[in-house]
Amino acid sequence: MVRSLALASSEAVDTQPDDSENSEVVSAAPTTKLELFTKHLTPPPTDHLLEYNYVFSYFIRPSGKFDPEDYAQFVQPVAAFSSVEQFWNTYRHIKRPSDVSEKVDFHMFKQGIKPVWEDTANCKGGKWILRLKKGLSSRIWENLLLAMIGEQFLVGEEICGAVCSVRNQEDIVSLWNRTADSLGVTNRIRDTLRRVLNLPVNAILEYKKHDDCLKDQSSYRHTNPDLCRR
Repeated sequence: MVRSLALASSEAVDTQPDDSENSEVVSAAPTTKLELFTKHLTPPPTDHLLEYNYVFSYFIRPSGKFDPEDYAQFVQPVAAFSSVEQFWNTYRHIKRPSDVSEKVDFHMFKQGIKPVWEDTANCKGGKWILRLKKGLSSRIWENLLLAMIGEQFLVGEEICGAVCSVRNQEDIVSLWNRTADSLGVTNRIRDTLRRVLNLPVNAILEYKKHDDCLKDQSSYRHTNPDLCRR
């Protein structure tokens, strides 16, 4: 269901056929562990460097009983990148969220930050959440990623990463930040989100602290709507 997630450049991550159930979603799942991706980060001198290094990864819910606390064990890294050119060289091989039918979480996080609530960069933070009708997520997701690597949010180290969750009835895009209790920061992120995603005035953004995610073991239930953050 997802295009080959290996890099197409000469520095491509080594891959091999995957016989697991995930092979239906990823045609060539990387076997290299996340911490080894750093050796692929050095871009050619002609590349346009980004302010931060990033990692693409994904999560597919395993069959059977699943404990949300085990989420990190099932996150599969795809590629790390540090330049505009490396971003596009990776992104063009990843199938768009609107084209995926299974329940999949797409991630793009700054290198060194795991896409889990408990990570030290995330544990005191939270996320802005945007729920989308099916078919709309690909454009929104791409615009969000471009805003992140283009440093559009202007909140220093606050931005941790982004997630696009493909679900049966809707797709959900979320942007994670470090400091949930700073209304000035979270509201600035909200306002920038509305601008870079070109959201209509009546679009509802919801916020949820990761402390609350840990309490109810859910990313998207019991959220606070936009109005409550003012």
